[in-house]
Amino acid sequence: MDALFADLRVIDAASFLAGPCAATILADYGADVVKIEPLAGDRHRSIAAGHPADWSWQLTDRNKRGLAMDISTPEGYETLVDMLRMADVFVVNFNAQQLEKFNLQWDTLKTINPKLIFAQVSGYGLLGEEANRKAFDLTGWFARTGIMDMMHDKDVPPTLPAGGVGDHATSMTLYAGILTALIKRQKTGEGSMVSTSLAVCGAWANGLNLQGTIAGVDDAARRDREGWSNPILNVYTTADGRDILISVQNIARDFPRLLEVLGKAEWLQDEIMQPVKPIFRNRFKVRDRLNEAFAEIDAEPLCAGLDEVGIVYSLVYKNAEVIEDQQLIDNGLIVPFDSGKPGCDKTFSSPFQLTSEVQQTPRTAPEVGQHSREILSDYGLSESQIDALIEAGIVTGQ
Repeated sequence: MDALFADLRVIDAASFLAGPCAATILADYGADVVKIEPLAGDRHRSIAAGHPADWSWQLTDRNKRGLAMDISTPEGYETLVDMLRMADVFVVNFNAQQLEKFNLQWDTLKTINPKLIFAQVSGYGLLGEEANRKAFDLTGWFARTGIMDMMHDKDVPPTLPAGGVGDHATSMTLYAGILTALIKRQKTGEGSMVSTSLAVCGAWANGLNLQGTIAGVDDAARRDREGWSNPILNVYTTADGRDILISVQNIARDFPRLLEVLGKAEWLQDEIMQPVKPIFRNRFKVRDRLNEAFAEIDAEPLCAGLDEVGIVYSLVYKNAEVIEDQQLIDNGLIVPFDSGKPGCDKTFSSPFQLTSEVQQTPRTAPEVGQHSREILSDYGLSESQIDALIEAGIVTGQ
């Protein structure tokens, strides 16, 4: 049986993570994804510069074929246009100014191919004063949207977030938009432009806290004034140095169980340790006492006790632990990867499973222009036309 998207032709002209990751999901389910990059190679390749595995490129651009072509030249642009006539999906991460510069606005593309799905991701959207402002996920997804405002305690600056997190979250939104547009096309025969941005996706991800702020419950502002004020939704450190996040929601039932696991059941006789209101009236004292209690017990017996009484928690895993996490392996996220690159023998599959659909075995991400001739031939160019593009320095590769 053919893969789900075996008949889908995708052209990925985006750079770095958010746009290309959406195309990778399509490739994982069988789409023919052509990665177009500049003649010198995508700047994304520089993330792992000097590392023999070019690990970021392998994760984001696996299962794709590579075409190196200068689309800023008239010949390169016309070749791209010819390819778009045959494509189903076109992915870019240009801002409004760049779309105009390359003559790739939706009004132009829909005349070229009325059935095309044009998928575009930007930093701050295509409208408004900041339509041409550049962003990475650290700035557009984390800093701009209030997420970083939630990531610090009183009198402590926000913590610098992990790179790529916002990009990967945004890629799922773009992927969902592409699938929505494909369903629309199936019903109407018409293509669509799908547009999203790092800022929109970050604000959506932070929606719970932002909706609370609209209602007058600004937890970030309160934390700025008072510090983090929930002693039973907090991170503590065990005797053997492991950080653990506990999340007690049914306080009346589970706080006594927590104290029992910590060997402090007698604290329930203390006035300030009574659930529920006394705990929060004395939240900083309660937190300090819990800090002391956690520091007296090792992580392994602590976790066993919390499991036994049904309290929700997680150890704060190190990255080196996550990549060996058997639970993630069992659920198909971490998979073998025969990349041929040293130190790159496994990767992360697309983060959902579909009944009766198997994701493609990961293939090594393309070298610069690795499939240029093959791709252009598949999109209808003759050998002489391909030779002319190569001789003119508009296309490079094999």
